[in-house]
Amino acid sequence: MSAPVTIILIVVVLLVLAAIVFGVRAARRRRLQQTFGPEYDRVVADTGNRTEAERELLERKKRHAELELRPLSPESRSKYAAAWEEVQIRFVDDPKEAVSTADKLVTALIAERGYPTGDYDEHLANLSVEHAATLEHYRAAHEISRRSASGEAETEDLRQALVHYRALFADLLGENPVPQSTAAQAADVRDASVSDPDARDAAPTAPAPRTAADDTIGTDASRRTVTDTEDTATEPGVARSRPDATSR
Repeated sequence: MSAPVTIILIVVVLLVLAAIVFGVRAARRRRLQQTFGPEYDRVVADTGNRTEAERELLERKKRHAELELRPLSPESRSKYAAAWEEVQIRFVDDPKEAVSTADKLVTALIAERGYPTGDYDEHLANLSVEHAATLEHYRAAHEISRRSASGEAETEDLRQALVHYRALFADLLGENPVPQSTAAQAADVRDASVSDPDARDAAPTAPAPRTAADDTIGTDASRRTVTDTEDTATEPGVARSRPDATSR
């Protein structure tokens, strides 16, 4: 075989190998983008290096695969849904306490699903594999909760935090935690408080009984996201606080 032919063959082989490597990397990148969604771009921006970012995301997937995650029992799901209803009703009188309770409730739900009980950054990394769509809600809610603890959050900020927590909570729960009956009740409390501050005492303070119709609500809740610019006055169960309700 002549030297020119040998050189041509070597070049062809190198081009084929390069194409294979490029194809493998492109396929891996697509899979990561599909899995992590906007979290992919965020990690790339944070690291400033796409290769390093993809290495980090692959490591997250590896750690996630080693977790022993478990679904909630019907009893646990009902317990958490009822607890969330109480949080949203409490928001009318004490927004700050309601948001603090929501943060604790989300943390408890994360742990019961089988995720490690680590710090906030570890929660983000672990949740990003299967709950990337609602991860920005968790970040926004956590930031407002932090400011609330320092007395820097207004009532409207706290209402937004509760909406953000609810998005992740529904994703982890696997269903809408706010049945229509509770949403209507919270709206009644809000409207009565606005027109007559004394009317709140006559308004119902316990969640309405669940019905068969309630159980069919939110079967696709895990795929819903709530933007932080949404007019959450109509968001199920998240009532605006009374005019005189302040963070206590």
